[in-house]
Amino acid sequence: MGMTNELSTALQQKDQNIVNAMGLIVTVKDRLQHLRDNGWDAFLKEVEMFCSEKSILVSRMEDTIPIRGRSRREGQQVTFYHHYHAEIFLVVIDLLVVKINNRFSEASTKLLRCISCLDPRNSFAKFDHDMLIRLAEIYSDDFSSCDIVLLKDQLEPYIFDVRRSSEFSSCCDLSSLAVKMVATRKYVIFLLVYRFIELALILPVATIFVERSFSAMNIIKIELRNKMGDE
Repeated sequence: MGMTNELSTALQQKDQNIVNAMGLIVTVKDRLQHLRDNGWDAFLKEVEMFCSEKSILVSRMEDTIPIRGRSRREGQQVTFYHHYHAEIFLVVIDLLVVKINNRFSEASTKLLRCISCLDPRNSFAKFDHDMLIRLAEIYSDDFSSCDIVLLKDQLEPYIFDVRRSSEFSSCCDLSSLAVKMVATRKYVIFLLVYRFIELALILPVATIFVERSFSAMNIIKIELRNKMGDE
């Protein structure tokens, strides 16, 4: 569960770290899949080392145990390896992946990836022209078909302008970017881009998603700790 710590930390920072949170969701799921496929031996070794340090008896994985809830005579024999690997290790990882998929819907993460393209950090490194056009098409109430045509022509000069301007190098989030756009009157020149920034700042999905997601990560961890504790 330690591999979800970075994601929880990013979510605590809310809108300041949406970009990192989006990437970390994918990273966490990939790492969990790798752990499921290749991580058992290393995990078992860590457990055995811990038990040795604490003078805790470690069961031999090849030994058999009866299924719980039945008498030894009636119980089907399974190995400690099967019990700990198949019934606990794999089950806990699968449960974690399912819960993450349920909490972080594809629609929400796709929307926030579009918003993250406005991130001013690292000289607007996440800027993506096509993704922002897609976002404008999603919010047709805010961007008419004519607006989208104009926006396509506005995005390229906008990104060239802000990247070469030293005034924007200090921007660290969307809020500071909006303030700088007003201070330099760039919002007049790039009116539709500024509307984008305003939209990104007020979109309820961003705040709700991050707050719910951070809460979800805590719930997921508690549930999994309880499951492992029961075992």
